[in-house]
Amino acid sequence: MNDTRALAAQALADVALRGMSLREAMEQRAPKLSDPRDRALLMALLSDGARWWLRFDAALDHLLDKPLRRKEPEVHALLVLGLVQLEILELQDYAAVAATVEATRALHRPRLSGLVNAILRRWQRERENLLAQLDANAETRHAMPRWLADVIRADWPQQVDAVLADSNREPPLMLRANRRRATRDTVVDALRNAGYGADAHPWLSDAIVLPHSSDVTRMPGFTQGWFAVQDGAAQVAADLADVRDGQRVLDACAAPGGKACHLLERADIALTALEFDADRTARIRQNLDRLGLHAEVCVGDAGDPSTWWDGKPFDRILIDAPCSATGVLRRRPDVRLHRRASDIDALVSQQQRILAALWPLLAPGGRLVYVTCSLLRAENEAVVARFLADRNDANAVPVTLPVGQAAATGWQILPGDGDLDGMYYAVLERR
Repeated sequence: MNDTRALAAQALADVALRGMSLREAMEQRAPKLSDPRDRALLMALLSDGARWWLRFDAALDHLLDKPLRRKEPEVHALLVLGLVQLEILELQDYAAVAATVEATRALHRPRLSGLVNAILRRWQRERENLLAQLDANAETRHAMPRWLADVIRADWPQQVDAVLADSNREPPLMLRANRRRATRDTVVDALRNAGYGADAHPWLSDAIVLPHSSDVTRMPGFTQGWFAVQDGAAQVAADLADVRDGQRVLDACAAPGGKACHLLERADIALTALEFDADRTARIRQNLDRLGLHAEVCVGDAGDPSTWWDGKPFDRILIDAPCSATGVLRRRPDVRLHRRASDIDALVSQQQRILAALWPLLAPGGRLVYVTCSLLRAENEAVVARFLADRNDANAVPVTLPVGQAAATGWQILPGDGDLDGMYYAVLERR
């Protein structure tokens, strides 16, 4: 099958109704399309389909006499994508409806093509009233699970509306210049000469901003390792780690290796990239190789150093802790479909376990940077505050950034602050 919308419907059904990750669904379907434009449409449909599923899935409850989710999941997903095309991608009405009806036949469901056409036409007729109903509550207005909207409201009452809205906006494409291979100015000039709208970030020293996503493998300098893709919020980690030549550094929970590579680009250090999932270490090695960097890549549990640590202390430790990923919904929209409120307690326990296990590996005078891409205070300042309360050899280093705000302990960037992803940082030094 090479019908882009039909492929997108199959993939979206896997993501929204069967729990598959967006990335895995995309990787399975994209190779079936030879035209880069079709692959770009597939990615747009999948990303916005996952992002807005909770809004348009609810809309179908108003439009359908009988739900299709269980009996015809791909057709249900196709209807969601039809609404996404009309409301989010703003494709021409006739073309969007006609192509979606045709995709019903590509899914081998020709008997449902009339229903698909009728539902999309009904949406067009009743659009204003249906949108008003969807906008009446936060869950369908922002396509956000109610539990998560409630926690964000409780944690960030003054910023809740902006956080929910910014979590749905298309993020810019951010690159990180590899100063081992090229200056940032060199990369920006090469991109501009190739027709890309690239600008140096105003306060992140290695960051380059492009307004829209693009195929980075086609950009000048990619194969030469001049740059890597990394959001600006994640690039803050290298600044806070403040690595120096000759230091011994641990990047715990390292996959896919972006922060490890950034640290190696900053100084001549001996870095250990630790990852629990052996399958994900391949991504770390690929990134290291393309950028011309070297690290010891190690498979192990950050919460159990006895299985991998050689007994020599580290001058710097970076913990990019497993978390809810609620700060990166604009880049990973499928998280809102898969994350549950019941997950948080288990994540907090894991964060506390890793932090406590790795602290003894830090040399006196050393620095540990604790990072999550979460918005939730329970995973961030509460974890660090409890850790500090249990230790008498740890100091919290004050953190100030041009965007975001001070948390009770550490610093929180909320989605959209400076057009960055949501991310929390705490810097701890060992006395």
